[in-house]
Amino acid sequence: MQQPETSLNASNIVEFIADIFARRGGEEYLGEPVTMAEHMLQGATLAETGGKSDIVIAGALLHDIGHFVGEFGTFTMLDTEDRYHECSGAQVLAPFFAPAVTACVRHHVAAKRYLCATNKHYFRRLSDASKHSLSLQGGPMSDTEVDKFARHPFLDDILQVRYLDDAGKQANMHTFAFPHFKPLLQALVDQHCRV
Repeated sequence: MQQPETSLNASNIVEFIADIFARRGGEEYLGEPVTMAEHMLQGATLAETGGKSDIVIAGALLHDIGHFVGEFGTFTMLDTEDRYHECSGAQVLAPFFAPAVTACVRHHVAAKRYLCATNKHYFRRLSDASKHSLSLQGGPMSDTEVDKFARHPFLDDILQVRYLDDAGKQANMHTFAFPHFKPLLQALVDQHCRV
């Protein structure tokens, strides 16, 4: 399991992420017909070709990075407890990316729970793996949780990333390769860290 190095900084964080994609991206994505890298690259490609903001593109690209940096490892369909990959990913990214990007990573699971509670058609569109993980992640939000989440300052970006997460599960979809997104990621890091 990949743990973040203590020497991560604004100059090497993008290469650290690139290395994760290169070494671990070929792993199975939670029982879906795509690999982990294909899933995240599909979301980012759909975001870019759909004219989404740099924040949403980065959020879609990085939303599942926590599967590779968290202490609990990656999700399987046999899991009986949540692994909190969204928290692991946000923790690694927070020093280097704007709060809006980190929020998209940290709250993409909460967004699924929110949409299941507020949109009666959303749950039916989820894959079997997403439905299984939902059951481990607390199920649809309560009314109190919905009210609180609806006031999140980055709600729109978070929900866009959630929809891209759901869309990024297409077998044989053509995507941009990870290096295509490196300049965008580095620009966001530089802007946040004032390098």
